[in-house]
Amino acid sequence: MTISVELCTHPELDDRISILRAGEEVDAVFVRTERFNVLVDTLGTPELCRMALELLDDDMRARPLIVVNSHMDWDHFWGNAAIAGKAPIIAHTAARARLSDTSCCQVLDEKMREEPRFRNVELIAPDITFSDSMALHGGDLTLELIHTPGHTPDHVAIWIPEIRVCLAVDAVETPIPEVWSKSSDDLRLICSSLERIRDLHPKFVIPAHGGTISPSTVDDNLSYFRALAARVENLSATELADPELGKLVSLRLQDFVAIPADMSPEAVAFYETFHETNLGAMIQARLEGLNVA
Repeated sequence: MTISVELCTHPELDDRISILRAGEEVDAVFVRTERFNVLVDTLGTPELCRMALELLDDDMRARPLIVVNSHMDWDHFWGNAAIAGKAPIIAHTAARARLSDTSCCQVLDEKMREEPRFRNVELIAPDITFSDSMALHGGDLTLELIHTPGHTPDHVAIWIPEIRVCLAVDAVETPIPEVWSKSSDDLRLICSSLERIRDLHPKFVIPAHGGTISPSTVDDNLSYFRALAARVENLSATELADPELGKLVSLRLQDFVAIPADMSPEAVAFYETFHETNLGAMIQARLEGLNVA
């Protein structure tokens, strides 16, 4: 698979923000401040990251660079080798635990076998970590790094209050985000993170997938989880025990969200796996008698 990086923006966005789009795989974001530049995520390979940096060459020379790893999913941080030793990398404390898990290396081994473009990937750890929040004061802009778990334990969103922009990364997604596991605790966390982002009252919300900047996406995601909770609440004990539950009419992905007409069958199948995990977590919450959405 050949992927190139494109420098994107939206006319409504502040011109200090640029989106670095690696095909349909993922978006990184570049933010210019008076004191330094910030790259949020390094994409899926060192080559993609270098390609992005080349697009930003003039800005890169103008100010020091700081990198934020939003979370340790492969498409967001496997480009770290292009940055290592050249700029500090910041992430949540939980990122280190994820990196030490054997599954992280297993995913890399699998990807290397599938596609040669991953052969130069190294698992580079962050240089600086924080536990709840951290602020980067750039003079004209402040980047507040906010722990927003639920999609993953280490997930971080970035809030820029001066221009009311939230870089939501994977906490918000079109058509739906995915909870970390089928645990009710993770479901509660992702809903709380969505509410935290909503309560910032952002003017723009920039997720890493979907190409949108609309804050309505946050409300759409919350509405999806509320609708899912309502459907699961009305299920009988027999229905809850059905291993094919997710295939029943009224519980399929398309029964909760509109699937874009131009979405590929592969992408639809991908989001159906998200929905399956979310449904499993909601069923677990119902069995525990919890109201999490």
